[in-house]
Formats: sequence, C-alpha cells, structure tokens
Amino acid sequence: MLMQRLLHDDSIKIIANENEGKQYMSDIRNNIKQTGFVAERPIFPKRAIITGGMPYGNKDLHLGHIGGVFIHADIFARFLRDRIGKENVIFVSGTDCYGSPIVEYFRQMKEKNQFEGDLNEFVHQNHLNQKETLDAYHVDLNLFAASSFGRSAQIHQNLCADFFHTLYRNGHLEKLATVQYFDPDLKVFLNGRQVEGQCPIDGCQSEKAYADECSLGHQYDPADLINPQSTLSGKTPEKRTIENWYLKLPAFGDALVEWVNDLEKNTACRLFALSSIREFFEKPAIFVKKDQVEFLDTLKSSLPPYTLEETKSDSVKLVFQNLDDRESARAQFAENNIRYRTGKTLVPFRLTGNIDWGLPAPTVEGLDNLTFWVWPESLIAPISFSETYLESMGKPGDEWKKWWCSKDVRVYQFIGEDNVYFYGPAQTAIFYGTQGSQYRIDPPEGDLQVTNLIVNHHVLFLDKKASSSGKIKPPMAKDLLDYYTAEQLRTHFFSLGLGNQSVGFKPKPLNPKAHEKDADPVLKEGNLLCNVFNRAVRSCFYTVQKYFDGKLPAGSIDGEIIDEADRTILRFERAMYQNEFHAAMAVLDAYIRSITKYWAAHTGKQALGEANEGLKQTLINTFHMVKTAAVLLHPIAPKGTEMVLEYLNIGEELFNWDRVFDTLNDFIISPQEHTFKFLEPRVDFFKQHPFHFKSS
Repeated sequence: MLMQRLLHDDSIKIIANENEGKQYMSDIRNNIKQTGFVAERPIFPKRAIITGGMPYGNKDLHLGHIGGVFIHADIFARFLRDRIGKENVIFVSGTDCYGSPIVEYFRQMKEKNQFEGDLNEFVHQNHLNQKETLDAYHVDLNLFAASSFGRSAQIHQNLCADFFHTLYRNGHLEKLATVQYFDPDLKVFLNGRQVEGQCPIDGCQSEKAYADECSLGHQYDPADLINPQSTLSGKTPEKRTIENWYLKLPAFGDALVEWVNDLEKNTACRLFALSSIREFFEKPAIFVKKDQVEFLDTLKSSLPPYTLEETKSDSVKLVFQNLDDRESARAQFAENNIRYRTGKTLVPFRLTGNIDWGLPAPTVEGLDNLTFWVWPESLIAPISFSETYLESMGKPGDEWKKWWCSKDVRVYQFIGEDNVYFYGPAQTAIFYGTQGSQYRIDPPEGDLQVTNLIVNHHVLFLDKKASSSGKIKPPMAKDLLDYYTAEQLRTHFFSLGLGNQSVGFKPKPLNPKAHEKDADPVLKEGNLLCNVFNRAVRSCFYTVQKYFDGKLPAGSIDGEIIDEADRTILRFERAMYQNEFHAAMAVLDAYIRSITKYWAAHTGKQALGEANEGLKQTLINTFHMVKTAAVLLHPIAPKGTEMVLEYLNIGEELFNWDRVFDTLNDFIISPQEHTFKFLEPRVDFFKQHPFHFKSS
C-alpha cells in the first residue's frame, strides 16, 4: 500500500494504493506534455528578485553571514533561475558602507595599528574581501555592489534622495527633537556605536546595547538607554537635543496590521517572524518593577490614563492609549527617579542623523548637514543595486520599476531574525508611503510591491549565539574553507532548518569538546555528495564505458523508476516553494540514497562480465535517477552537478525545469551516436576536502 502526501498545502493529494498512484503520476505527465502546467503544482512568479542581507563594511563575512543568509539566498536564486529562467531572476546584495559600527571599528583598528589608510580605503578593502569570500562559496550574485563608491553609490544617493522627497511631499515625514549623546571630555557628538549601556526594552537578554538599538535589534529612544557610557572616554556622556527627520511609522499601524493578517494566509511565511512583527503592534507600555509600584501612587493624578496589567516577571505593565501619553509618563518617571523599561511598539522611524560618515540627506525646511541613518538607506539599497545592474545590462534608468513595481515579480529578501523590524514594519511603511497621502496594502501595478521576507533563525556556534560584537566570536567564513569544501558547507547549512529554530554549527576541527572518534556533524550532508552520490555517478559512467562503448543503452525506463522520480521532483518543488529548505534537502537525501540501494540490489549478485539485459536495464534506470538528482541538486552543489552535465555531454538545458520530467533520451539528438565524455579512473564529481585526508 502506498499512503503518502505528495504535496503539502491546500492541494494535497492522498494516494491510497499503487494503481491509483501510477494513474495519478501518468495523468500529471500527460498534462505536462499537453499543457505544460499541472494544477496541483505551486505557481511561481514570472520574474523574481532575490536580495541577501547587506553585511557591514567593517570586516569580512563571518559564519552567520554565509551560513545564515547568503547560502540560502544563493540556492533559492539558482533554483529560480532553473525554474523560471535565468533571464527572469535578479540576485543582488552589497556592502553596507555607512554607519557608526564601521566608524567605530575603523577607529579601533587604527588605534591598534592594524590598518593603514583612510575610512574609504578601509571600507573598499572589506568590500573586496567580502566579494572574494562569496565567490569562494559559489554565491552567484548578479551584482554585489557598495553603497559608498562606484556607480552603485551614485545611483544610491539619487534614489535615496528621491525616496526622501517623495515621503516628505506625501506628508509622511516629521521633524522631531531627540537626544543625542555628547562626550564632554572630547567635545564631540557620539555616534550610535560609541555609546554602550543596557537595553531598556523589558525582558531583553542582550549583553550589549547602543544609543538607539541593542545587539538583538530592539529599537528605543536614546534617552532610555540604561547606564550609558562613552566608548571613547569611558565617561558618562551628556544628552543634547538635536532635530532630525522621522517617518510617521505609527500612522501606518492599521495598514501594517492588515498587511500581517494578509501574510498569515501565505503558507510560505514563517510564523515566528510574523509573531515577532506583531509584538511591535502592542499598545505603548511601560514596565515598572513591583518594588517601585508604591511610588506610582504619588503620580496618579498627573499621569495620562493607563491600565495596569500583571506580568509573569517581577514587573507590572502600564498600558497607554497612544505614544504621546506614554512619553509623558516616561518623562515623569525619569524626573522622579522611578526605574522603568519600555515595551515594544511602533515609534517614529528615524531617517536622518548627523554622523559624518553617512549618505548626505536632502536639505529641507532649513535642516542641513544631515546624513541618512544607515537603516533606511540600506533598505533602499537593494533597489539601487537592481538599478545599477540593469543599467550595466544596457537598460534605461527607470527599468528597475518594471521589477520592483510589477505584480508579475516577487521580491524574496533573505534576512536574519534580528532584522525583522526593519525589513518588516519599517520597510513596508516606507513602500506604502511612496504611494501618496492615501495608500493601499495591495499596491496597484506601478507602485512598489510588498516583499516576501524569508527569515532565518541564528546559526549558533557550539550552541552559543555567535556575534562579531558579542563574547562568542564566530569563525570567519573564509576560515571554514580550511576544513571543508564550499559544497560540503552549502549542503550542511541548507539542511539545518533555520526556518524553525536556531541551530548549532559544530565543526569538529573547531570544537574543543569533540573527541577523536566522534563523527564530524558538518560532514553528514557533505558525505551524501562526496561518498553516496559521487559513487553512484561514477558507477554509471565507468559501467557504460566498459560495457556499452560510453553510450546510453537503448530502451525504456521502468515505470516505477519514472513514478518515483516524478514524485521526488514534486516534493522537492513544493518544499522550495514553501521555503522549507531542510525538507527539500531531506527529499534529496532520501532519493540519492535510494539510487545506491537500487544499484547495489541490481548489480551485487550478477557478474559484471558481459553487457546482459539486466545490466542494460539497470543502467537505463540508474541514469534516469542520476539525471533527476543532478537537476534537483544543481542549485545546492552547482560545481559538481555541472561536471555531471559535462560528462553526460548535454547542454545546460538539462537543468531547465520546463523539461524537468524529460528523460536523458529527450535531450539526445542521435542516441545511437551520442557518446558520454570519457571518465578517467579515480575522478570525483564531488570532492572531499584535503584536510580530512590528512586527519585520517
């Protein structure tokens, strides 16, 4: 009895028995041949943009950049190129060149005499290092740009100014006077990363907080930072008032709630990301320690209206009707030395600052010498980089609108969980704001379309959260290539299930607790390539060379082999559509292992001394399985699978999903004359890393 789900969502098909299963797959194949479309299959967009979260320009890429974002984004981009055509996919990212983290790290490097040159040269060098690392991991971007130099910087500055003027003209910006820290000893204003303290958000477990954001991404008013200290002098800084431009983010609250409600209908959205976004839709609140509650009685008559709620912690929660009321209460608490923390809520989103190392902002209403805050301009950067790429391809300046403003296009943005607030509520509000004073959550053709967020949990290092600014330093991505090949690491990170939970990365060579006889967990998926699939592919080529003059034997593939291949294709396709990447890898794992089992079962007992009918049929069937696995594996392990393509002596149309159900004979013009490329002895399609030969 065959009882299994072929698909995963509303279009689930239950197969009750073997005959029904065969008939179902036969119907699918016939439908594909006749119409090119199957109703039960997921519908992919006609065109797609993929973006990878932009790394800061202060250093090379570390474990989280590669294992948590770029490998997943690249595999998905490669899959879509095969699925909908490479001309219909744009994959962009780039170095986030501006912002206080870069300035601060540059200052530290200069103090330690670890870098010679100016800030521009520092960022440029890190950009080149990042690009080199991405290339080493086979990350195939259409453009890896930079926001502070080159043609992309010119386009980026113009586009950011356009966004600013559009939001201002549409009435979505406001001037606000806020606190900025000033070091009285050094007589300088401090940028965000030059002030450290404790995060004021209730329940936050961050080990480090900066002027307006903690290491976990929580946003707050700089005045709320607990125990601030200047990183330059070690002294307590002064608070000085300055004016900046802000997006009226709370005004978009109702539209953002509707947006999230709509996202919940999309089965590919990750629920933890939606829950994280919803936290910002809470009403403004203040948390006060229970031992401070008695002091509230003295302020009751002057506080704005609020409701008091109990919490599971040692605090009580005061909930206010609006942000102004909360700010009024907060000021009174501070004046009366009542300790408090604020809760998550939508607050005005800062667009500008006065850090020198920033993208210049337009002068409006007399506010000059301002620069863009790094986050809003980095949200616009993927659009700027898309425009830069399209221009390099000879397209006109407004060509980017045909991608970012078209309903035929889906934008997939791969990010880490710490950045949900920025790419979620903040970016969506900015996009809505460009429509005009009135806006729709389902933008019409020609307006910026809402993006699809593919949010990954953290890649832990040895079960600890790894952060370049935290106590646990993750290994740099380039260093991992001293122990593993890029394709071994690509398959491992892709399989981790970061859409469900944070997962520990435990490379045996870097794990001080690992014993000599312990298996290396990083090699589990890599061995699927280097051992299992590599052996299957080699067996096929060596056998066909020995007994069939390097030509695929004539004959038909057994029906059950075709059926299982087709089911595997559909399962894999559905998992990729759902962004369930670990499930896609599990489908591949099971199928590749089935190839070796089939080969062993059909060649183990027969003598390979002659080209008998049994061996002939085994080769016909196994080559179809190898072809199917290679097509599915292509986005994950491109170099090895393209080598398989080379030895099959077939063009890259083999990877085209319009023909994913075709057999090898469908790609061969003259089967009697077509000869596979000769495979020399001991040639590997998927190679082991030399380190593991030395260590063994």
